[in-house]
Amino acid sequence: MSSAIDLHIHSKNCSDGKLTLAQIFQEAKKRGLRLISITDHDAVGCQEEAQLLAKEMGLLYITGVELNISFSHPSYKNGKSTSLDLLGYGYDPHNKALIEKTAALRRFRRQRAEKILANLNEEFKRQGIPLFTEQDMKAMEDSVDGSLGRPHIASYLVKKGIVSNRQEAFDKYLVKANVPKMKVSLEEASRLIRDTGGKVILAHPNDPQGTSLVSLATDLEKQFRIIEEKMLPLIDGVECWHSRHDAETVSAYLEFAKGHGLMVTGGSDCHGEPILLGTVEVPEWVAGQFGVSFGQDLV
Repeated sequence: MSSAIDLHIHSKNCSDGKLTLAQIFQEAKKRGLRLISITDHDAVGCQEEAQLLAKEMGLLYITGVELNISFSHPSYKNGKSTSLDLLGYGYDPHNKALIEKTAALRRFRRQRAEKILANLNEEFKRQGIPLFTEQDMKAMEDSVDGSLGRPHIASYLVKKGIVSNRQEAFDKYLVKANVPKMKVSLEEASRLIRDTGGKVILAHPNDPQGTSLVSLATDLEKQFRIIEEKMLPLIDGVECWHSRHDAETVSAYLEFAKGHGLMVTGGSDCHGEPILLGTVEVPEWVAGQFGVSFGQDLV
């Protein structure tokens, strides 16, 4: 069964998706979607084109973005930071502060990966291993669903036969070769989105394979306490429906959100292979939280 709503989609134009904006909107129309949002990683440059395409295709559209943040809780991982993702919706895509910050994040992400590869090459020289090239960098970027980081480099080291598994990649190379991330706090990301009139949503909080609260706690009740203790004033909602959320997660997070007066959103997190557009069943009433009804035009 397909959904009429998908509020979590990544494009090839501005992020790590495999489909262009034009292909996404054509596919969305074909699949009967009525409301969508392009939520590219740390990128807002495609929103104007997305709004125009939505108007051309007769689809409703909400501006979107996915921001990676550094988050910590004193009771977990000895207070060390972990990565989480926030979704921003309904913001002004022409906001100067948001444009400048997302551009800086993309530049730094690429520079960090290049520096890590340069550090690896220094070690490869000592060991007589062929050096990584720009082609290797491109191959890694093309394989990534999300921001290129050390786990992806570790997987590439395995693929190249330099190590036998990812743990060996970290133990032998990546701990030593590390370069610190450009950190964005929950407070800063929340302010960036809210200052433009947008809503801040905690993305896929119980995704077992992704950037989520699972890195701190697998127990849902513990996740809820983390949100209550450290996040509630800074977020407007949670992403309940997601391609890697099971029925228990959806039900529990819906109840949690209801108890705290939070918005709830959902989407496929489609990157294009396979094409997941509209495969996550998101109730039509979700649109109403954004002041959207399927009888109106919103672009």
